[in-house]
Amino acid sequence: MYIDPPTWPGHGRYWSHLVSDESFAELHAFAERLGAPARAFERDHYDIPAARYGDAVRLGAIQVGSKEIVARLHAAGLRRRKHAAPDTEPDPGVSR
Repeated sequence: MYIDPPTWPGHGRYWSHLVSDESFAELHAFAERLGAPARAFERDHYDIPAARYGDAVRLGAIQVGSKEIVARLHAAGLRRRKHAAPDTEPDPGVSR
């Protein structure tokens, strides 16, 4: 699990991106342990508010820069671009 610094502004707060370089199943399980709501999932990552950054790190998320987040998603084949066509097959690891 990887998380970038909370530098992304939105809705009056700053946000981090939480990703897995293994699977969406791993990502969803970690997010559930963190208490992140399903609505925080966006394509290939969870948006995590700055106030929860430390909690994610304490649970084991590795702190990396934003470029590393994208590189790890690409290397794992998990990157889902914003304007890409939606997947026709659901991810078998998604239980949320």
